[in-house]
Amino acid sequence: MGNSGLRSKILEEIEILIASSCTKQKVSPEIIKLHVAVLKNHYNAANVSIDYHRRRVEMDIIMDDKDYDPKRLNLSIPTLHTNLWFKNLYDFLVSCIDPDPKSVAFYSMLLKSYRKNEISLVA
Repeated sequence: MGNSGLRSKILEEIEILIASSCTKQKVSPEIIKLHVAVLKNHYNAANVSIDYHRRRVEMDIIMDDKDYDPKRLNLSIPTLHTNLWFKNLYDFLVSCIDPDPKSVAFYSMLLKSYRKNEISLVA
């Protein structure tokens, strides 16, 4: 029971962090890293690029992980290049929040790293 409470708390906190990052007029490198990390985790993507003015996200979605080997150079991983349009950045990023255990552990690490850098996010 405590585990589900912790999971819901982490999911709530990551939504709060995303909400505070989407209200900034100037997008800092730390905020961009947060947004890219959420998108990479959800879409299993590489080379994520966000155009905040045109409301576009370009990324290469990895189609099959079985060809990936961290011990060698990976030159032929099948990817799908996408160019997505979003209407509202906050809604788009929150829709990418996954409640599965692996993602919740990832969000926990993100929250921990951004708590250390909280001053840079507020400024």
